[in-house]
Amino acid sequence: MHKEPRKVREFRRREQEILDTALKLFLEQGEDSVTVEMIADAVGIGKGTIYKHFKSKAEIYLRLMLDYERDLNELLHSADVDKDKEALSRAYFEFRMRDPQRYRLFDRLEEKVVKGHQVPEMVEELHKIRASNFERLTLLIKGRISEGKLEDVPPYFHYCAAWALVHGAVALYHSPFWSNVLEDQEGFFQFLMDIGVRMGNKRKHSSDLPNPETPAT
Repeated sequence: MHKEPRKVREFRRREQEILDTALKLFLEQGEDSVTVEMIADAVGIGKGTIYKHFKSKAEIYLRLMLDYERDLNELLHSADVDKDKEALSRAYFEFRMRDPQRYRLFDRLEEKVVKGHQVPEMVEELHKIRASNFERLTLLIKGRISEGKLEDVPPYFHYCAAWALVHGAVALYHSPFWSNVLEDQEGFFQFLMDIGVRMGNKRKHSSDLPNPETPAT
C-alpha cells in the first residue's frame, strides 16, 4: 500500500487538531465569541496557518458538520447494522443523543451558514450526504416494515418521528427550566432512547392474538 508523504500526514494531523480545538472552543465559549486568532493560539500555530487549511470560520463550521454526517453515514453502512437490523434504532439514537451540546451547536451553525449564503458548495455537499443518509435509512426501514417489525406507514413517518424525539430531547437538555427538573439527565436520556427503539414497532392487534377460548390442540 502506498504510504502518504510525511508532509501530507502532518498537514492532515494539524487540520484535525484545528477542527478538534475549534469544536471545543465553540462548545465552551459559543461560536460567536471565538475568533480564528483564538483557535490559532489554542492550537499553538500562527493565524496564517489556519488559513492554509480553511478560508474562513464558516468553512470550519461546515467541515465539522460534514464530518458529523459522514460519521452517521459510516454507522448506517456498518457491518453491525447490516447483520442486525434491530440495532439500527439504538445506534441512531445513541449517535444523535450522546452529545446533545454538539447536536445543538451543529443545528445552530447550519442555520447561520444557510441564512448567510456562506460557502454554498460545502452546504450542497452537506445536504447530499444527508440525503444519502435518508435514502439508507429509508431502505433499512422498508426492510423492517416488510419483515412485519415496524408499522406499515411511509418510511419517513418513522424517520421524522425519530428526528422529532431527538430534537425535543436536545431542547429539554438546553432549557433553563427543564434542565433543572431533569435531576437524572443520564437516566432520562436512556429512558428516551429505550422509547425511541420501540417507537414505531408493529403493534399486536386483537386478530393477531390467540383466542383464549380456543382449546389447545
